[in-house]
Formats: sequence, structure tokens, C-alpha cells
Amino acid sequence: MQHRIVVLGAGYAGAIAAGRLARRLHREDVTITLVNAEPDFVERVRMHQLAVGQDLKPRPFSEMFADTGVELKLAKVTGVEVDRRTVTVIDAEGTEELAYDTLVYALGSGWNTQGVPGTTEHAHQIAGRPGALRLRERLAGLDAGQPVVVVGGGLTGLEAATEIAEARPDLDVVLAARGGLGDSLAPKGRRHLRKVFDKLGITVHEHAAVTGVEADRVTIADGKAIPAAVTVWTAGFAVHTIAEATALEVTDAGQIVVDGTMRSVSHPDVYAIGDAAMVTGPGDKPLRMSCASGAPTAWQAADAIVARLTGGKLPNVPLRYFNQCISLGRREGLIQYVTADDRAVRAALTGRIAARYKELVCKGAAWSVTNPTLGMPTRRRRVVREQTQAGPAVKAPA
Repeated sequence: MQHRIVVLGAGYAGAIAAGRLARRLHREDVTITLVNAEPDFVERVRMHQLAVGQDLKPRPFSEMFADTGVELKLAKVTGVEVDRRTVTVIDAEGTEELAYDTLVYALGSGWNTQGVPGTTEHAHQIAGRPGALRLRERLAGLDAGQPVVVVGGGLTGLEAATEIAEARPDLDVVLAARGGLGDSLAPKGRRHLRKVFDKLGITVHEHAAVTGVEADRVTIADGKAIPAAVTVWTAGFAVHTIAEATALEVTDAGQIVVDGTMRSVSHPDVYAIGDAAMVTGPGDKPLRMSCASGAPTAWQAADAIVARLTGGKLPNVPLRYFNQCISLGRREGLIQYVTADDRAVRAALTGRIAARYKELVCKGAAWSVTNPTLGMPTRRRRVVREQTQAGPAVKAPA
């Protein structure tokens, strides 16, 4: 009897976890099924580039997981029954149930409208490829001088605004931020950010919470209307609602509550990683939704699964941050160094060298998906037929 591992979602976290598990366990002893709705890996950190017309390198899963033992299931997840240990999916052939012994939940997140009226109807988002492609088409149809408003002063908003302004200097690009421009950065980073925004001609409305979105404008809290031929919404992310409909313990935001090994605190045969998980980092602070958080949680979960199935030593690698990497178009960047719990320190890298650094980070993130055991042993471990709560145990050969 093979131990059945099902991984839901093939973003950075899910794809890394599936590949890492495949490289460390014998395919004769386990089955690893990766469920994803799209056939290609999406470099989510590059969606602002896709939106302005840049073409991204295709990364089909059929090639990435060839000869690894990972079975790719192209389907949409519609439900999870944690008490029955089944997942319901739907594909071109209809509805199907997948049984599992261990589940890795990595369904990630989408855009968060924050409940602002008109956002769903009138705003564009770049949380995924379909949204980025729709925005791409809309931007391509704009005439010179038309206003584009980017809502959100976080890293995604900064990258989107500068990318659009650099690619389309003929447009009037505006950023509306709830707080100050770059207020999470150190003084050096804030100064460089303002310099780049001024150079690109981006108008900034600071401390301007958006309260409504219409087809041709956004309204901010003081009642002022900002003209917008296109509104790009980047004000945070929200997790998919599937976990909320299960018996899993989740937060008010719908994230699955996990321990330090990414294991559900309510259901030990379920692991949650990436944006879908409520992970506590240094200082008991939740990790932010990001690629920087997703990859380490995937490593932690995969290694914990292998350790528990083999009777090996559980991983005890601290989850921490080192920097925030921000692209400001293709020629400028900002690397803000941070403490372990993601607070800015004085040091920052700016300019072209920072842009190159960020590009290397993006390439490295994509590389880690196809090479998920970077720096780790790849010796596969064998199954022994010992039954445990989560199925047959796996044990390394002597």
C-alpha cells in the first residue's frame, strides 16, 4: 500500500513542496499528486511585467515534473473533506474525488477587495495571470495622457506603478496609498523611492484610503475623486475560502492554523504552506503573504513530512526575513534589508545594482521550483510497512 500524498496548488509553495517530496521519497512507496488548475507555472512576482506587455518564459509543469514521479492533475479544487481524507476536484471530464493519507494545502491567495464598493466591477488586479492579461489588454488600448490609478502602497503597488510608468511614459500614472509612500522602509529607501517616482512622473496621494471605485474614478476618504481610465487594485491579498468550509482550524481571515512544521493544529494529516497558512515567525509575528514566506514554509513542510514518515529528525530551521526586494521598473530597484521579523534597518541597496539583485531573486525563486532540494540531500528513502495514524511509515535504509 503506497502512502498517498496530495498537494493542492502549484504556486511557488506547492510546486516546491511536491518536487522536494518526490526527490526524497521512493516513488515505489508513495504517490504524489499535484493538483493545479493551470498547466504552466505562474511567476506571480512578475505579473506587473506581464501586465505591461512583457513576455514571460513559459514553464510547463509537464516538463518541470517529467520523470520525477509527481502526477499532475489539471483540475480545480472545489472541496476538502478532512474527516474523510478526500479532495473533490473538477476538470474537463467532470467531478472526481481524490483520497489522501497526507494533504499539503497550498491554494494560495487572490486579490482582496477589502469590501470597497465598485472594486470587483471596475478595478483590475494582478494577483494571477488571467487578471494580469486582462490589464495588459486594457493598458494597450489606452491613449496618451489617460490616467491610471494604482491603489495600494505595499510592495505590489510600488512595483506596478513604476512598471506601468516606465513602460508607458505617455500615461498619467497615480498611486493612492493608505499610508505614506514607502513608510515601511528606512530613510534611505524612502528617499530613493521618492526619487524614482519623481523621475517617472508618478503622482502620489498619501494617507488616501480609497472608499469607492467607479468606471472613471476612485474616491478617497476625504471625498476627493481621482480620475481613472484604469484602476489597478493591489491593496492586499485574501486566501481562498475552501479551508473555511472544512473542519480545519482557521483564522478569521481563513488561513489554516499550523505549528512550526506547517502541520495543522487540528488535523495532523494536513499541512498548510504559503499564503494559505497562518505561520508565526520571529517575535511571534505572522509571516506576510509573499514568495519570501512561501518557499521556506514549503521546505519546512516537505522535510517534516519526510521526517515523520521515516522516523527521522524533524526540521528546526527558523523562518525569518533578510530583505525586501522591490523592482522599480526594469532599470531601478530597491533592496531594503530587514530584521528577522521584517522591520527595516538602515542599510538598503538602490539603483541598477538593486534592479539586477531583484532580477536574480526572481530567477532564483523560479529555479527553486524546478530544483526543490537546493542544498539538501536527495537520497530517496524507503517505505517499511508500519501502519501509523497517517498511513504507512517511511524509514531510511540502514
